[in-house]
Amino acid sequence: MKSIIKLTVNGQRREDAVADNLLLLDYLREQLQLTGTKQGCDGGECGACTVLVDGDPRLACLTLAATVADKHVETVESLARNGRLSRLQQAFHEKLGTQCGFCTPGMLMTAEALLRRVPHPSVEQIRAALAGNLCRCTGYVKIIESVQAASLSEKEDA
Repeated sequence: MKSIIKLTVNGQRREDAVADNLLLLDYLREQLQLTGTKQGCDGGECGACTVLVDGDPRLACLTLAATVADKHVETVESLARNGRLSRLQQAFHEKLGTQCGFCTPGMLMTAEALLRRVPHPSVEQIRAALAGNLCRCTGYVKIIESVQAASLSEKEDA
């Protein structure tokens, strides 16, 4: 069976027919061609598919597309504005918070949600927020430093 869902994705209102069993991950990647969201473990354990639903981190590999009807979904593609990296993306670039980059979209979206709630988080708050996002390349130090740098640059902008 299919349902018509209305939602907002990266600021754009949409109305699409989706199969009742279609995962949000597949909807974003296959139907909308938003391939920044990655399919990692496909079981909700790695965080690579993290998107924001109404501002909260959500694992797209465990979420049915139909359940986000009437909601706002943000993917990593929403962070940059007019071709310019967000302060968080810029911090990841400058502080070397990414290596292979596969986990980076999920890390960015989780960190974005944290910084919206807690503009100047402690290291412990950053670690707790990112606990569900796995990285096989780094020791997490550069990722944490990147989130800290983004929070400091936000403080300087104010």
